[in-house]
Amino acid sequence: MKVNVHAVNFTVDAKLVAFIQARLDKLEKYYDRVVVSDVYLKVDNTSEKENKILELKIHVPGDDIMVKKQCRTFEEAIEVAAESAERLLVKRKEKIRAHS
Repeated sequence: MKVNVHAVNFTVDAKLVAFIQARLDKLEKYYDRVVVSDVYLKVDNTSEKENKILELKIHVPGDDIMVKKQCRTFEEAIEVAAESAERLLVKRKEKIRAHS
């Protein structure tokens, strides 16, 4: 699966990009028709510890799945967002299977 990582107002290191790619590649076992995923990384300028914002947009035929999470680290955010996306992809696959 193609994963586009967009960091807003900072540069993202290669280790984080590799981690995101590896984690999102696992989503294909839940729904194999994923076209591309866009990941937007932002750092919120607040004094809160949970200032890392991750938006995950998964493009599937006929729809887009959008997940937004805010956590302490980007690694934690991608894990939580990927788990949510897994549930949404399974739901979508079951809905399509029920219609056919």
